[in-house]
Amino acid sequence: MDAVPAHILIVEDLASSREWLAAAAREAFPTADIRLAANAAEALAAIQAPVDLALLDLGLPDAPGLGVLQRLRLAQPQASCVVTTIFDDDEHLFSALKLGARGYILKDQSREQLAAMLKAMLDGQPPLSPSIARRLLSQFAAPIPSAAANDSLTEREREVLLLVSKGYSVPQAARAMAISPHTAHTHIKGVYRKLAVASRAEAVLAANRLGLV
Repeated sequence: MDAVPAHILIVEDLASSREWLAAAAREAFPTADIRLAANAAEALAAIQAPVDLALLDLGLPDAPGLGVLQRLRLAQPQASCVVTTIFDDDEHLFSALKLGARGYILKDQSREQLAAMLKAMLDGQPPLSPSIARRLLSQFAAPIPSAAANDSLTEREREVLLLVSKGYSVPQAARAMAISPHTAHTHIKGVYRKLAVASRAEAVLAANRLGLV
């Protein structure tokens, strides 16, 4: 979000949660015009007017919140949409992000915490609850090779892994080991399978973690 939002839409069916969201939005952006919608029908009517920032609950009584998110993104592609919800499962999280949500906040934050997250959007920081941020990071964390995986490597697999880690191509490693390129490729496939890696870069990282290089 590049500028202070002039128009904020809050979509939330629970009155207490609407008040909490509105209070946080006012604290973050005192000059903004804030509109409230208690269900999907009201939200879809509200997006006929400009929206710069939307705070959207996923558990609406009359339609799925993800559907509202999709309609809002189509109608107002410039709007920053932030999900505010109790759903912390992967299905809701990743579905919302794929549909264009710019943030995902669980309803266990204080008003002050929520306001701070919204303000930080002006600095390019996506509003994410800490547990959601950890979950996203875990999706991209490379698996750490175990000692058992290390022990399962054959002597030849260790040798080809060491050479590849030093920058050898597979044909070069084959020549250094006095074996055929086909056999070297077979050893590399065994390394990939046992260390649960899918690329040369991951194999090199695994070799470092295992202390082979």
